[in-house]
Amino acid sequence: MSTVVVEPAPFAIDEPPRTNREKLRPRDASTIILLDRRDGIPRFLMGRRGGGHAFMPDVYVFPGGRRDRQDYALPFQRDLHPLVSHRLLSQTTARTRSTTARALALAAMRELQEETGLAPGTPPDLYHLRYVARAVTPPGNVRRFDTRFFLLPTDEANIATDTLRETEELQDPRWVSFSDLDDLNVPRITLAVLREVRAMLDAQPSLPYGLPVPYYFMRRGRFVRTEI
Repeated sequence: MSTVVVEPAPFAIDEPPRTNREKLRPRDASTIILLDRRDGIPRFLMGRRGGGHAFMPDVYVFPGGRRDRQDYALPFQRDLHPLVSHRLLSQTTARTRSTTARALALAAMRELQEETGLAPGTPPDLYHLRYVARAVTPPGNVRRFDTRFFLLPTDEANIATDTLRETEELQDPRWVSFSDLDDLNVPRITLAVLREVRAMLDAQPSLPYGLPVPYYFMRRGRFVRTEI
């Protein structure tokens, strides 16, 4: 797959003092784009991160967070679709196994419930998840994450859209359409991923499993986009 330089960079990069930030290794994380398309207009669940967060405070994001050790042991109904698991394992180290791919998906499901109160099954069903993007926070930020973006249609997961609750982690949860984005403070990487999702929906509304996954990361001081 071709690699292209992304201008402007989709991540805001903190400036000096950097101290030891350049040495920070990205931590595995995952986020979930909950898609409500039942009324014909795609809407996505987003909420505002609290102002006390060191990383991306006061911006609207998808539910998500870092993968914890406990996520490896969480129960589930059905596993990831094989094509999704395959993409998750692409361009990873030899030590990365299918259990890690599953733990990333379970982390996204766990964070969704913790941050919004929405529970996609008990235990969750991973089969309907699509893997739609990956992004690594560049050096120089106060936190660095290697984030996998999952997408889950609410109609496939049988999730009610009217039972949201606010939490300390994610405030003002709301369903956001593409036309609403100009009125919200949304990180550039989130906007970049939503542009990718919009293109996917326009090209293949059924969102088939195993589509190429856009991958954003820093290389030689420049932000690039490639595909997995």
